[in-house]
Amino acid sequence: MEPIKLIKKRDGRLVNFDIRKIVEAIWRNAEAVGFDDRPLVEDIAQQVVKQLETQLQPHETPHVEQVQDLVEKKLIENGHSNMAKAYILYRQKRAQIRSTKALLGVTDELKLPLNAIIVLERRYLKKDERGRVVESTSQMFKRIASSVAEVEEKYGKSSDEVTEFENKFYTLMTNLEFIPNSPTLMNAGTMFRQLSACFVLPVEDSIESIFDTLKAAAIIHKTGGGTGFSFSRLRPKQDVVRTTGGIASGALSFAKIYDIATEVMKQGGRRRGANMGILRVDHPEIMDFIVAKEKEGILRNFNISVALTDEFMKAVEEDGYFNLVNPRNSETVETIKARAIWNLMVMMAWKNGEPGAIFLDTINRHNPTPKLGQIEATNPCGEQPLLPYESCNLGSIDVSKFVTSHRKIEWRKLRNTVRVATRFLDNVVDANLYTLPIIEKTTKGNRKIGLGIMGFADLLIKMNIRYDTIEGLEVGGKLMDFINTEARKMSLELGEEKGNFPNFNNSILGNRFKNMRNATVTTIAPTGTISIIAGCSQGIEPLFAIVYLREVAESLGQSLIEVNPLFEKIALKENFYSEELIRKIARQTSIQNFEDIPIGWREVFVTAHDISAEWHVRMQAAFQKYTDNAVSKTINFPNSATPDDIDSAYTKAYKLGCKGVTVYRHGSREKQVLRPIESEGTLGNINSSCRTCV
Repeated sequence: MEPIKLIKKRDGRLVNFDIRKIVEAIWRNAEAVGFDDRPLVEDIAQQVVKQLETQLQPHETPHVEQVQDLVEKKLIENGHSNMAKAYILYRQKRAQIRSTKALLGVTDELKLPLNAIIVLERRYLKKDERGRVVESTSQMFKRIASSVAEVEEKYGKSSDEVTEFENKFYTLMTNLEFIPNSPTLMNAGTMFRQLSACFVLPVEDSIESIFDTLKAAAIIHKTGGGTGFSFSRLRPKQDVVRTTGGIASGALSFAKIYDIATEVMKQGGRRRGANMGILRVDHPEIMDFIVAKEKEGILRNFNISVALTDEFMKAVEEDGYFNLVNPRNSETVETIKARAIWNLMVMMAWKNGEPGAIFLDTINRHNPTPKLGQIEATNPCGEQPLLPYESCNLGSIDVSKFVTSHRKIEWRKLRNTVRVATRFLDNVVDANLYTLPIIEKTTKGNRKIGLGIMGFADLLIKMNIRYDTIEGLEVGGKLMDFINTEARKMSLELGEEKGNFPNFNNSILGNRFKNMRNATVTTIAPTGTISIIAGCSQGIEPLFAIVYLREVAESLGQSLIEVNPLFEKIALKENFYSEELIRKIARQTSIQNFEDIPIGWREVFVTAHDISAEWHVRMQAAFQKYTDNAVSKTINFPNSATPDDIDSAYTKAYKLGCKGVTVYRHGSREKQVLRPIESEGTLGNINSSCRTCV
């Protein structure tokens, strides 16, 4: 028998044969089922090679599929059926991914999950004029890392130092430990170079301002950003327009114009324009605004929120009266019961999830630059309060990748990641190409960044901690306190190294620190698509379900079926995995009634609908306590929830110091971003993580 020297890959290439690759392939799947006998894995690999050598003709080169077939056979012969099952599922998964990559024309050196490849191809990878992908997954991250690292040259770094930062940024992203916001992924290193996700634009009470702002918003949407507006300065409908002698059409009418304009714009052709529309609770049109989205399809490109004040919340608590004030002349137009407004808000939120609430005075109590003005609006998902003409760039750390096999958080590794990610986001402020000079001036004046997290539910599962427990709250608070503290320390060092943000001396930070590079450093974003790329749970949300359909975006033209990979791994390890079980789970948002799943794992794999609203709010508050900006979090309710339940959640969120609150009662809209898989026909052949349903 001749020793094997070469092996034929699927694409026909001949490469050097290396038994270590067989060992690693078996070991990867062995770990998935809790097997920890490395010497035995190495012995199985040796068995595979010996049998392969006896089967081959002289000078015959084996094919990779032959090797894999023998691995399956030897695992079964050695009595390791669980390992064999994991290995078979892995092969099926990789086969589908290879097929999809070939169909999409994507080269993926990083071996990303299938859903990540689909999202990257549709939204982030560079394409030529014909729409063909012209960069691989690693090239995309290289493009981003290089563009962001180049900023260091402005601050006197040598070429070697710039290369060192580029490598750090690249490693962080390709390890999927940190992913920046979508515009950075799409535009870094391209002709657009608009890298920020969040903008707030002012809407003043004049036709000129209204349409100048609309033009600016259209440009921002074109390059992938989202915009927030407060329409609170606009005079109410039926008010007098002195310059023409006519009657004002009102704040809501102009919000609808913005919505129509957004409808014909796509964010860079890859993301539909996203807006936040805000109206102060004391605006005379507040009742019309609250019911504006009662019918689905109206203001479809807007999330809407009511800006609630401390004065209003006190009036609600005391069942008192509240003044509605014309913003044009500050005159009281009407005095009504505060609870009339509150109850209508609650009823509409119960009916379809909107409007949300932002607590305006709470936000401004934490405004780092109050001398520059009051904050009156946020970005589309509410996690980023900003001054007029201010933008912010975000990025999130997948904290689930920092849990050891002993269920402990790797704090030292996390600290290093926070430091590199903070420098990355600060560099984005300089790498950015701003759409308007005033946005550049305001943004660079404060240099706000928003480092956040994703994968929190996965982290708790890996640590064997139930989400809705005191222990879960403590882990969340400790984690965010650590990240915020380390990001602030890094910002202080960057202030010493590169200079403070220009408005530092006029900020509240000027009295507390000697140096500071960024007015804010942390934000908890929803991480919708970047969590797909990272292969983790969204933001700080609990799992929506174990198996579900995700509507990624209209522009993607498809839904993605997701199977939680941690559940799959544990089900294989504990020997209760079956395709039939996955099919049954796919039709539910909870696994608590599945008796064939051990009770201990049902406890750990709680979903959003197993968790009471009180615990949702408490978790949001635990993170808000240690977050500079705000927290994007949905307070989920079962379909059976009552308006009183919504009322209680809003009140508790305010009292616990949250800066805003969004609620959603399951099934209250015809179209949901996340939903269970309801029909047998939709399921197809689900037997591995991250399948796609076109």
